[in-house]
Amino acid sequence: MKRENLLHFLFALGIIGFFLYSFTQIDLSLTLSKASVWQDIQKSFQHIGYFQRPLSTLIFLILTLFLFLIYSLYLKFSLANKLTRKKVWYLIIFISIVLSFSYNAFSYDIFNNIFDAKILTYYHQNPFIHKALDFPNDSMLSFMHWTHRTYPYGPMALILTLPASFLGFNYFLPTFFLFKILNAGFYLGTAYLIEKILQKENKKTSLFGLTLFALNPLVIIESLISAHNDIMMLFFATLGVYFLFTGKTFYSYFFILFSALIKFVTAVLVIPFLLRSLPMSKKLATNIDSFASICLLFMGLATTFILTKLEIQPWYFLWFIPFLALLRPRTIIIFLTVGVSLGLLLRYTIFLYQGDWNGYAPEFKLIVSLIIPLIFISFYFLRISAKKLLKIV
Repeated sequence: MKRENLLHFLFALGIIGFFLYSFTQIDLSLTLSKASVWQDIQKSFQHIGYFQRPLSTLIFLILTLFLFLIYSLYLKFSLANKLTRKKVWYLIIFISIVLSFSYNAFSYDIFNNIFDAKILTYYHQNPFIHKALDFPNDSMLSFMHWTHRTYPYGPMALILTLPASFLGFNYFLPTFFLFKILNAGFYLGTAYLIEKILQKENKKTSLFGLTLFALNPLVIIESLISAHNDIMMLFFATLGVYFLFTGKTFYSYFFILFSALIKFVTAVLVIPFLLRSLPMSKKLATNIDSFASICLLFMGLATTFILTKLEIQPWYFLWFIPFLALLRPRTIIIFLTVGVSLGLLLRYTIFLYQGDWNGYAPEFKLIVSLIIPLIFISFYFLRISAKKLLKIV
């Protein structure tokens, strides 16, 4: 238990480190508060992020590698049944609360999502037709990116954000934190559903799946710090799986379609859902591991198609992690998940170091996205080979 408590303490320390680090990336055109004390603090953090870039990059690297080291130990401990469910949940809730008040350090998407909802709730216009540039006098345009695009997601993504937009009363900071809290709720909900689904199959291994998803640094950073709306999509997709395995077929199809109306990529999951209902698919009907494998296959096909049109982004791997978490615990899942997640997060280092995505950035992003996972997978197979060799000797 002492080891577990130490793990929780160290992971919480890393989360606090990322919470503080996030404020080094506050846009230079954005002031979160007019209070003079806060402005002095904000400028000191911005100085590190914008004017001491090598130091900022080093801090990011240390925090990232530190969290992944602890995450790997969590997965190892959960496989050995050396974690306490209650304490893991305390940590997950702590992470959600702390990072709900972090700055969106690695993405501007939340600003666009806030403004898209604002077009409807404040300007009473249609964000599927109107773009941010249509409202040139709005102060948010000074720190937004992608102001030339109309709403790119499904209608349900917009509808889910409207209450936060209304409750913010057109004040930026309250609206910003309400959007972050909304994302934290979907993160907690997805973690809860993953555990509930796995408990139906094997209570002893459910903590592994929960840990794989909820303590993954990529999930934490992209869902809670950057606050991408992919976590909303994943919550309803996971809810669909939950109802499917509790025998409530109508609700399962309803929620998987609801998920697809947030971001369309999960529409492909209708195929595994339909396959499960076929008479010859008994294994899919009863085995979560088999069903999750098929879901991963179709998500992989959908993502491959998307990558022919768009560049890979770190948060795209979020689409896979809930289904990886539903698989039967295997060592290769740990190596694959940690390797890919780390490789994708390290893409940010080139931007943090040079302040843009020009120059060698495209090559760097491609290299770390491929090389880091390959190193982990290679190490896994070397480990297997070494064990076989020792048995022969």
